[in-house]
Order: sequence, then C-alpha cells, then structure tokens
Amino acid sequence: MDNNKWKNTALLVIDMQKDFIVKDGSMRVDGGLAIVPNVIQAVEVARRRGIFVIWVVREHDPMGRDVELFRRHLYSEGKAKPTSKDSVGSELVDGLEIKGTDYKLVKTRFSAFFGTHLHSLLQGAGIRTLVVTGVQTPNCIRQTVFDAVALDYPSVSVIVDATAAATPEIHAANIFDMKNVGVATPTLQEWSKSDD
Repeated sequence: MDNNKWKNTALLVIDMQKDFIVKDGSMRVDGGLAIVPNVIQAVEVARRRGIFVIWVVREHDPMGRDVELFRRHLYSEGKAKPTSKDSVGSELVDGLEIKGTDYKLVKTRFSAFFGTHLHSLLQGAGIRTLVVTGVQTPNCIRQTVFDAVALDYPSVSVIVDATAAATPEIHAANIFDMKNVGVATPTLQEWSKSDD
C-alpha cells in the first residue's frame, strides 16, 4: 500500500483510558467497552497506511487544580481521582498502546484543541485530514470535531462504530449534528476499505 497517499491524514484516538472504558471506571462511558475492538482495528489500519496516530488523553493534577469547575468535587480529599497523572485509571485500556512514531497529547478539557498545541502539531506535520475515534460522542468527540471544522480542516471524519456515548440515542443524535456541519461518518469497514 502506498503510505505516501496517507501522509496528510491523522487518526485521533480520544480518551480510550481505563477510567472511561472499564466496567468499574470512575468516569465510565457505557458504550465505551463495546468499541474497543474497533478502535484497536482502526489503529492497526492507520499504522498499515502510515497514518499519523495521535493518542489524546486526559491527565489531571491529582489535586484537581486543572480540572473543570463542575468536576472539582471529584478531587477532594479521600476520593478517587479520575484520570490523575500516573494513575491506573489514566492508562490506555488493554489492547491499545502507544508505539513508535505515534504521538501522545494530554488535554484537560473536552476539546483536544483547547489549551493544547494540537493545531500547531498538525500544521507542522502537514495534516489536512482528521479521522476521529474514542469516547465520548457528545463531549470530547463532538467538541474536538467542531473545533477542527472551525479551524478549517478540509476533511474531518468520525468513525461511527469506533466512537461511543452513554446510550446509542445520544451517540446517534451527536453523529447527526456532526454530519450537518460537513463531517463524514463512515463505519470502520467503510473507512478501512476507502481510498481517502
């Protein structure tokens, strides 16, 4: 396969961390566990194509100083600290791992663009096409996608069966909204077989 063809594409894998995915995760997204195999496959396809894989993760200060105000109560004394830096909950779920030329980007808000250097990283790498996977659709996926659209990335796709929300209905409603702003919504199979 001609890897050169995919040099302007990046795959964003968003928040596929234990606290969001595993059954006893402190911030569990109900639909998250079911998409793990598809996210694994999307990463494998991306690596075969030579696509730039970017792991977008939340990692918070254990004292909660960089957490949204509405979540600060979760970081009070004696409570588990969701996705705290170096915690088990902040680790990628089993089956997913950062390798070789992959890139890890830490965020502390919903959008992977907010308060991070993602845009400059993508510009520096010549990325014009973004493909998004992970959790959860109404928050981190949607916010990142809408920011990518606002920043005029020419091609933004959300792999519908490699993203998830708390319920299928919430997921579908947010996919509908993203389609309405020009975002492509292929299935994993469609994306895996596509030429762009």
